[in-house]
Amino acid sequence: MSEDRIVVGFSGASGIRIGVETVRALSDQYAVHAVVTSGARAVMEHETESEAETMATIETLSTQVYEGSAISAPLASGTVATAGMVVVPASMKSVGAIANAYAENLLVRAADVTLKEDRQLVVVPRESPFNEAHLENLLTLRKRGVAIVPPVLGFYYDPDGIDEVIDRIVGTILDRFDVTHDRYEAWDPD
Repeated sequence: MSEDRIVVGFSGASGIRIGVETVRALSDQYAVHAVVTSGARAVMEHETESEAETMATIETLSTQVYEGSAISAPLASGTVATAGMVVVPASMKSVGAIANAYAENLLVRAADVTLKEDRQLVVVPRESPFNEAHLENLLTLRKRGVAIVPPVLGFYYDPDGIDEVIDRIVGTILDRFDVTHDRYEAWDPD
């Protein structure tokens, strides 16, 4: 396995369902290696029916799941080839750490490796409103080639509910990796 491996990092930000759906969508074409921080587990307690069930879903859909504290896991090395990485959801703490190469955990180290190896990195920041430091860190990442995909609402496609909004966000993430999907239809104003 090499470029058929992709990393999905879950930080302690709101939006766990977006991350789970991203893993579900990517697992059709990639061996997903998930990194789940302790903060992500805490958020799961509030945003999902059950942290245990959500983790079981991630584990079922993934080839490998790592704890955020597993700093010496294989993903911490650039010798482990991947197609790239998605951090979804991305807390501002993780965004700041990635922007400043402060690899305090496996999620940030894997993102740092993704950048240093010139692989695709996608960050889905979950915060609103942004303060100046947030914006500076996001701009720093963008200048380094990171795709910033904030989960913003769109109304032109007339979503019927939250699941369609999540699908649209996941589809936008998949587009960054040229993954064919049916998460949303391309815009056709006619």
